[in-house]
Amino acid sequence: MGTNTKTNRSGGFSRQTLYITILVSVTVGFILGAAYTSFKLAKEGPETRMNTHSGPAADSGARSETVGAAEPDVNARIAELEAFVKQHPEDARAWANLGHVYFDADQPDPAIQAYRKSLALVPEDPAVLTDMGVMYRRSGEPEKAIQAFDQAVAASPGFETALFNKGVVLMADLNDLPGAMTAWEELVKVNPDATTPGGEKVADIVSRMRQQN
Repeated sequence: MGTNTKTNRSGGFSRQTLYITILVSVTVGFILGAAYTSFKLAKEGPETRMNTHSGPAADSGARSETVGAAEPDVNARIAELEAFVKQHPEDARAWANLGHVYFDADQPDPAIQAYRKSLALVPEDPAVLTDMGVMYRRSGEPEKAIQAFDQAVAASPGFETALFNKGVVLMADLNDLPGAMTAWEELVKVNPDATTPGGEKVADIVSRMRQQN
């Protein structure tokens, strides 16, 4: 039997259609690039990201969403940072910066290794843990992504980006809808005005999910 993805008997959207709609809303930023880690916080206005950049070639702006157009520059930054961390292996922020550049270049495995180096020096940095979780997700390891997000929240209770990303991975990759809803409910408690990269309030998504359950 085929699954009805249009409407249910009450005239509303079916559960499957609802979840597809929610997935589109919460993952649109990831389609654009690094915005996956930095959803909008309505109470703060502009897009917010976890800024741990420091050391050589660091910048204070949001990560590029068009890395491919600047690939030679990205490669140069990778080379510069690789050389820097060889000279300064105890610089946790430089290792994090290297991870960020690999992140932007869509190279999850070396990004994870760089983040691990940073976390070996500063074990409970929630921003680095969150970015590492995203890289685990991109490398096809959603369970490890969840572990990293949980570590970030344990290190900094209510860490919003980790909670949002945890919900996305639980829903999109692990098909754990109750778990996703729990993560987003916790996020809404921290920030009732949090919105997805697609512009929808997380509270509204949680409300729609509650109605279906």
